[in-house]
Amino acid sequence: MTKFDGNKLRSVALACMFAGVASAVALPQAVGAQPAAVVRGLPDFTELVDQVGPSVVNIRTVEKASSRAGANGMDEEMLEFFRRFGVPIPNQPRQQRPQRPQQEEEQQPRGVGSGFILTADGFVMTNAHVVEGADEVIVTLPDKREFKAKIVGADKRTDVAVVKIEATGLPAVKVGDVSRLRVGEWVMAIGSPFGLENTVTAGIVSAKQRDTGDYLPFIQTDVAINPGNSGGPLINMRGEVVGINSQIYSRSGGFMGISFAIPMDEAMRVSEQLRASGRVTRGRIGVQIGAVTKDVAESIGLGKAQGALVTGVEGGSPADKAGVEAGDIITRFDGKPIEKVADLPRLVGNTKPGSKSTVTVFRRGASRDLGITIAEIEPDKPAAKLAEREEKPKASAAAQQVGLSVTELTDAQKKEFKLKGGVVVVTATDAAARAGLREGDIILSVANTEISGVKEFESVLAKADKSKSINVLYRRGEWAQYALIRSGR
Repeated sequence: MTKFDGNKLRSVALACMFAGVASAVALPQAVGAQPAAVVRGLPDFTELVDQVGPSVVNIRTVEKASSRAGANGMDEEMLEFFRRFGVPIPNQPRQQRPQRPQQEEEQQPRGVGSGFILTADGFVMTNAHVVEGADEVIVTLPDKREFKAKIVGADKRTDVAVVKIEATGLPAVKVGDVSRLRVGEWVMAIGSPFGLENTVTAGIVSAKQRDTGDYLPFIQTDVAINPGNSGGPLINMRGEVVGINSQIYSRSGGFMGISFAIPMDEAMRVSEQLRASGRVTRGRIGVQIGAVTKDVAESIGLGKAQGALVTGVEGGSPADKAGVEAGDIITRFDGKPIEKVADLPRLVGNTKPGSKSTVTVFRRGASRDLGITIAEIEPDKPAAKLAEREEKPKASAAAQQVGLSVTELTDAQKKEFKLKGGVVVVTATDAAARAGLREGDIILSVANTEISGVKEFESVLAKADKSKSINVLYRRGEWAQYALIRSGR
């Protein structure tokens, strides 16, 4: 076997290191050994900064002094951070509103954010929360020119806003294809954290399609984002904007390595409507939905956990008119699969009101297509309260085996909730209580069988295999959902 001079190898390695060689030194290998891993160099962002930097702007907002005062002398950039991410303001008395005499209203700085030039004729994109409540918006370009901007429109649901400045020949950004974005690839952000203009930070894409309870599937990164970065661009290595930096996750109030950006394809759809009409219209079908668990999917014969469980249908809504029922699993919308519950509101929301669409529902072991006309979204209606029972409850022997006592629905309840049948839970203990059932719930079906009354409920429950989970579709208030009763546990 050939021997290698260790001193000579060390000399070569030291020479490479001091010479600034970026590539890895390939050390000799024994015959039959696995090839050494190639060490990749870190990316160089300098060209990207030169390319995109001129398109990134600083946004300052001002509003009337009497409408929003500072706290404890704290600077507005830090206050914006506390307000945005729900962090308590230090040493701030709760609900303290001192009475002050009427005084002349003055304009004061309110906050600092970022944005980027969308078109050469002066349309600028940013976050809705950056310009919310502002009496005046000032846009500063990298060449230090300042413009008073007009708010074209803002959409709180997606946190996207468009403002307009009177200028031409501006350097607009290139919009990237979000579908090409891959987890693990390098991305860069430019913005004005704490008012420090043209600050560059970088990291990688940590995840895509991240659900945070908002209307959009966010891009998650580990790019450092702080107050003032809001509204700035997230840029890929091709110099294209793929997102708008919008949120961070933090338990301490500071950056903790998790930040979220609005996908640019979603932002562009919103901005086009804002520029055309100043507002965003979204479709709605009038259903309350929830997730489909693996246990529920197996119990009702769906197979895998997919789709959106309809827990309630608004009376007179498009879904109601189309025949959608509580307990249905919506598996497709206009032929597009609903893999998880968040997919449905996004697909419906992006559909133009007045359009005719098709929803595919899974109901009692079979799928069916329902035609539906999309309406325009409106504020949610509050859930109705369960009507008072008019009859004394009657105990059910079969129900007591799983910890239930039920009674018949009254005519008033059937009319109020537009139900043909079902039974009302009087008490829920043991297995039923563990499944989440409680007094006042209305049971609509047991083991995929609709229930018309107590007699049928007892019959179906008596025939059910108690060694397996029994699926129960129940209604609570205005909404319906599934429970799995495991009597053997």
